[in-house]
Amino acid sequence: MKKYIIILLMLLSITEMAQSPQGKKFGFGIILGDPTGGTLKYWTTNQNALVFDIGGSYFGSPRIGVDYLWHFDAFNSNIVKMYAGPGAALGIGEGRRIWYRNKGGDEFYIRSSGESALALRGVFGINVVPRATPLEMFLDIGVLFGISPGFGTAVDAAIGIRFYP
Repeated sequence: MKKYIIILLMLLSITEMAQSPQGKKFGFGIILGDPTGGTLKYWTTNQNALVFDIGGSYFGSPRIGVDYLWHFDAFNSNIVKMYAGPGAALGIGEGRRIWYRNKGGDEFYIRSSGESALALRGVFGINVVPRATPLEMFLDIGVLFGISPGFGTAVDAAIGIRFYP
């Protein structure tokens, strides 16, 4: 029985390690890349979080995105973590022309019409939480699967920083 109690206490201590800066649940900041704008992060558990982004993008300006992330310790570090998860993006209006254009002038999933677009997203990234600071720095890469008004794929990437008050 003593062995089971020790194992249970070890498991509880592992799951109680906070991934967020100073164990806080809510952070806000800026994101640069695609999209470029603002970002919010809300930790639902110590390993899971919801991320909301709004900003300009090749997919639509503004682009509103939401991702559900699972954080994992790939580096055996309390400072550097990795994350992955599914999400969605809604592009409203014409996209910014910052994405790939081939020699023939064809665009790679840049919308020039004013209609809205919806895409599913898979995201993978890395975040850095320096010790004793209320900051989180991150880099993520996402794959967009456009489902409306037409089908298409694209890759986006962004860096950013969030502050946890």
